[in-house]
Amino acid sequence: MLGPVILAASRSDRMRRLISAAPVTKQVVDRFIPGETVDEIVPIIQDLSDRGLELTMDVVGEDITRPEQAAAARDAYLALVDRLRELELGTRAEMSVKLSMFGQALEGGHELALANVRPVVEAAAAIGTTVTLDAEDHTTLDSMFAIHEELRKDFPQTGCVIQAYLFRTEADARRLAESGSRVRLVKGAYKEPAEVAYQQKREIDKAYVRILKVLMEGAGYPMIGSHDPRLISIAQELARTAGRKLDEYEFQMLYGIRSDEHLRLAAEGHRMRVYTAYGTDWYGYFMRRLAEKPANLRFFARSMITRG
Repeated sequence: MLGPVILAASRSDRMRRLISAAPVTKQVVDRFIPGETVDEIVPIIQDLSDRGLELTMDVVGEDITRPEQAAAARDAYLALVDRLRELELGTRAEMSVKLSMFGQALEGGHELALANVRPVVEAAAAIGTTVTLDAEDHTTLDSMFAIHEELRKDFPQTGCVIQAYLFRTEADARRLAESGSRVRLVKGAYKEPAEVAYQQKREIDKAYVRILKVLMEGAGYPMIGSHDPRLISIAQELARTAGRKLDEYEFQMLYGIRSDEHLRLAAEGHRMRVYTAYGTDWYGYFMRRLAEKPANLRFFARSMITRG
């Protein structure tokens, strides 16, 4: 049960300082976050695209405490749009955003986040691509879904993320599984209380399958966010049962995790999108990757010992 401990550490300033200062950390972080700037990430985008993969780009950073930081996050995404325009990849390279980066937790945060994210969504649409709103902890979701609904009035291709471990998610999926919607289903990577979320892997997996069935049988576009081989196989069977063609859903996985599987699915004709993060404020993102999968933690610990 190391996951909850790691997630708690992701909020600790002391642990942030300790891990950030470790000499080996950068080499390990690079496995999951391959660059800090737009210039560094462009060759990664080109390489993945050349391999037949699609991308969703995330500028990391969530600890926003001032409106100026939220505006800077907006500008960072607008700079990314400018570079994506040059690459002319269309929907093969979209973007994922966390509304916490756009000021959601600040005073008047709902309106501030909407005002900051709208120019990014508009700029993405102007170059033929789109934006997906990432899900964060359960206290933020009503605001996220309201912003998603508002953005879809003008930009119906705007996607959102739902998390299988939350009790509310099956109902959210039924509401969202409509024509034109784009919904990414993930297991969930935040520390949530037992009052709102399943705590055991078996229960989370069962919920994931139930919710994925809702999305596959609905009229929207499901995005399967998982590295679990069993869930990937079940997703393929659910898609066949629902009569979906290969371009009527997609798989999504994180950069640096199961890269061979990315290529295998793409070679089979599936749409395979790689969630690729970059930026300097990597700590929270990195710690959640460790919490999600024990193998990631073992990889980090082994590297610390080997290089330390």
